[in-house]
Amino acid sequence: MQLEQGWIIGARRVISPHYDSRPEDEIPSLLVIHNISLPPGKFGGPYIDQLFTGTLNPDDDPFFEQIKHLRVAAHCLIRRDGELVQYVAFDKRAWHAGVSNWQGRERCNDFSIGIELEGTDDRPFTDAQYQCLSEVTDLLIDNYPITLDQITGHSDIAPGRKTDPGPEFDWLRYRATLNVVNNTFNVLDK
Repeated sequence: MQLEQGWIIGARRVISPHYDSRPEDEIPSLLVIHNISLPPGKFGGPYIDQLFTGTLNPDDDPFFEQIKHLRVAAHCLIRRDGELVQYVAFDKRAWHAGVSNWQGRERCNDFSIGIELEGTDDRPFTDAQYQCLSEVTDLLIDNYPITLDQITGHSDIAPGRKTDPGPEFDWLRYRATLNVVNNTFNVLDK
C-alpha cells in the first residue's frame, strides 16, 4: 500500500464534500475506528457511499429520514469483503467524530483520521476487514505521527454518545497484526 497526496493508491475513491481544511500546521496524530451499516444491520449496497456524499434518498428506507440531514464522512470505509473505499484525503479534516475529546483535547476531527468498518456492534468483523485495517494502519503509522497509543474507538472519544466499533471488535487481534517497528514516520513528502 502507498500514499499519494493523502490518497491510498488502489483504494476505490468516492469524493465526499463533507470535509474541510485542518487547522494550520495540524498533522493527523490519532486514528479513530468506527463501524457503520446502512440501513442498520444490513451490509452491501450503495447507502454508505450515498450518506458520505450527501446523496442519500430518504425514500429508500424509513431509517434514512432520520439521517438525511447529516453531513458526515470518514476518511475510509472497509467493506465486509475487505474492499477499501476512501472519501477524504488524509491531510483534510473529514467530519467523522462529531463532539469528541481525546486526552483532554476536544474537536478530534482536527487531528484525527477516521476509518469505518462496515459492521455493527453485535456482529464479528471479517478476516478480510482485519487484514485491510492492519495494512491501512501500518501505512498511516509510517506516514503520520500516529503510535499504538493513538489508536482508539469512536466510543472512547465520544463516551455515552457512541458505542462503535463495539464489543465485537477484537482489539487484541487487530493490534497483534500491526507491523510496528518504531515510532518514526515520514512527514508527508508524498
